[in-house]
Amino acid sequence: MSDLPSPPFVHIEGIHNFRDIGGYPVATGEIKGLNEVRRHYIYRCAEPSKVTREGEEHLLMLGITTIYDLRSQPEIENMQENNPVVEIKGIARVFAPVFAERDSSPEQVAIRYQAYASRQADGFSRAYDDILASAAPSYRQMFTHIRDKPNEPFVVHCTAGKDRTGVFVALVLGLAGADAETIAKEYEYTEAGLAPLIPHFMERISKEPHFTDNEEGARNLLSSKKANMLAVLKMIDAKYGGAMGYIKERCNFSEEEAEQIKRNLLHNR
Repeated sequence: MSDLPSPPFVHIEGIHNFRDIGGYPVATGEIKGLNEVRRHYIYRCAEPSKVTREGEEHLLMLGITTIYDLRSQPEIENMQENNPVVEIKGIARVFAPVFAERDSSPEQVAIRYQAYASRQADGFSRAYDDILASAAPSYRQMFTHIRDKPNEPFVVHCTAGKDRTGVFVALVLGLAGADAETIAKEYEYTEAGLAPLIPHFMERISKEPHFTDNEEGARNLLSSKKANMLAVLKMIDAKYGGAMGYIKERCNFSEEEAEQIKRNLLHNR
């Protein structure tokens, strides 16, 4: 059994960093009578290629109807030999790439943003702004699910379940009305959730010339520090007017649709 805190983590055999993003309080008065992000509806994780039969059964027991995969096609192809795509009977798999033709595995992101591999949060803001600039068609699919299928739980993942997934979850929680500290704390749980995979990612990154002698930089880029997400949330507020502004402006939802999505994310604790 996992020794990770539960909630939010759910132990699914063969899948790392699997957790429920519900259960967080929202500002009172956001929507009358609704004061908490719904539990048992949206889950996040790292790529699930090693899921066991027991793990599959657990996903079905949770009522999962859909798995959204945010990885690019080149990324999936590069991982296919050791981490093949899995199909689970009874669960639809939807490919919703944030970057259609770009390999955005952790090591490739590290290379792309190696100039920002420092202790400063600015690097993450730039990297995550790049995600936001490309992600609208991908994220729209999941926000549409929330709008139209509020009783059908789903999972979202990329490779590590950290960056592309983390930005989507930050938007979800921001739209629901969670405050910045809560969103950043949820993001920081990824540090514990990914701990078993960090040596694997470090080994892959260390083979790249930019990081041969820069272990600290590689570790910073693989981190999920609260301060980094707080900086990203400030950027989202400044550039898009917050999560609500992003899904209306970039994902092309009307005010009425956005409010319905928000309502479907909440319940009374």
